[in-house]
Amino acid sequence: MPAEGKTDMERIGLFSEMEYVTIGDKYVSHYTRPFNEAASKNKQILPGGTKMLSALQAGYFEPQFVRVFEGEAYSNPVQLRRRYRLAESKKNMGKAFLPSNGIKLPCGVGTYYGTIGGPYPFFSAQLRGKTAYAPPGKNLYTSPAKKGTGYGYPNLTIGKQYPHSSEVYEIGKMNAKKMHEDHLRLVKGGPFKLNLYPREYFDINPYQNDKPLAPAKKPTPEKPVAHPFKPSSPAKKAGGMKAGTFDPYPSHSAEPYVVKYSKPITTNKEGRIFHPPPGSKSRPSTSIMALNVTRSLNVMNYKTTHLIY
Repeated sequence: MPAEGKTDMERIGLFSEMEYVTIGDKYVSHYTRPFNEAASKNKQILPGGTKMLSALQAGYFEPQFVRVFEGEAYSNPVQLRRRYRLAESKKNMGKAFLPSNGIKLPCGVGTYYGTIGGPYPFFSAQLRGKTAYAPPGKNLYTSPAKKGTGYGYPNLTIGKQYPHSSEVYEIGKMNAKKMHEDHLRLVKGGPFKLNLYPREYFDINPYQNDKPLAPAKKPTPEKPVAHPFKPSSPAKKAGGMKAGTFDPYPSHSAEPYVVKYSKPITTNKEGRIFHPPPGSKSRPSTSIMALNVTRSLNVMNYKTTHLIY
């Protein structure tokens, strides 16, 4: 128990330490312990084997055949339906609803025979009574229109005619000239000119350059375009002669048939032609892998050999 603070049991929140169930029990190995101990004790369920379906009662759970309607009285389904209808009809408060008469069919267009409400007065084709005709009042009388198109004909508009006022030709130009003369008359002396303004900022051309210009570049010479080769005539097919060749057929020169040898024939002392011995000749050979397979797998051990992949 600690000197200060709470104990472990008080921290957990239990009143006492839990008991241990297996204290003092003997150790039993799980190898010797059976999987299901209850299956090896007391009597077990004996099903008695499977039963085959047959005409006997041995294949069923009941000891004897049980009928479904055994002891039940005979009932007529038609009679039961009639009784049910009679019982339901007694619940009706009055007689069954019967229509007064059959359906009425219309006998033509515009008739209301067979309808529920009958004709409506709003849709009646009868003419209403007309009131006495009262002629309208007279129209407004005005004086007849004056003849003329309006251009060059006076007194054709509603208002009075505009009076004519004379206008001098080019009056605007004359007024401007008069105003300019008045302005020149009021000006004293000529325009003010200052000779001390900085000329280097205003008179020098900013785009002027004293440096000599670079020599003009020589234009690159144009390469002559090589024309494609075009034969003078289409190709000719060789029909057993030299018609399709570039050179003409060479002239034939008669010469005797003589076998020409480029090298002198070498002979031995006896005068026979020397034939060198033939060299080694090649033949099909088996690969090293095929030889090893044939050696390890043959007709004697092909049944007992195990292949390793």
